Amino acid sequence: MKKITILSWNVNGIRAVVKKNFLPWLKQASPDILCLQEIKATPSQLPPEMKFIDGYLPFWNPAKRLGYSGVATLSKVKPAAVKRGFGIPRFDEEGRVLETEFADFTLLNIYFPNGKMGPERLRYKMEFYDEALRYFLKLRRKGRRLVICGDVNTAHKPMDLAHPKENEKISGFLPQERAWMDKLVSHGFLDSFRVFNHEPNQYSWWDIRSGARARNVGWRIDYHFISEDLEAHLEEAFILPEVLGSDHCPVGVTLKFAS
Repeated sequence: MKKITILSWNVNGIRAVVKKNFLPWLKQASPDILCLQEIKATPSQLPPEMKFIDGYLPFWNPAKRLGYSGVATLSKVKPAAVKRGFGIPRFDEEGRVLETEFADFTLLNIYFPNGKMGPERLRYKMEFYDEALRYFLKLRRKGRRLVICGDVNTAHKPMDLAHPKENEKISGFLPQERAWMDKLVSHGFLDSFRVFNHEPNQYSWWDIRSGARARNVGWRIDYHFISEDLEAHLEEAFILPEVLGSDHCPVGVTLKFAS
């Protein structure tokens, strides 16, 4: 039996998190694949210690705009293929999508847009959501088994944030954002964490300015969605709130396959 652990973490700046024990943590955690979001750097801007990480093959998709967005996937296993973006310039220039194809599944590492900056960015977010779902379904029609991980920037259910009532009119918990997640589920994608854990107070993001993390006043906006044909291979799904260094914490899944 072969087991693959995939961690996903919005690091809120790879250069910042490297100064906060990132590499010793990575060595200790030792996931088979690590997906990073909001790296805010190009490969040329990385500190030397991040350019070659022992045991991992790095794949980067930075944003065109410096110091903004961007995703990276570090893998112990060489993917059969790597693709950056959806093929739509206005989305791809923000460096939000990195697709890696493996023998047993296709992995999509995605940093979904934040809609809090105003109506224009909320519209962009919803259009990105719609394009993402179209893309997922296109891959499914090709027979791909999908793992979709990253910062979705929306809490799905009231139990996925500490104060649902107070945030009903805030991007990240708007009815149309949550409806998109309902649609994702209706098309046969599973929220892997909720397969195992139905408890409240399980969060992956906390507001830094208000000191919310110490009080666990947070939101669960980081996910691993899997296509339903991977459910039989899902061994565990978890959140690692004890891991510091960002306003988000890592989330993970372990999948098992016949060797």
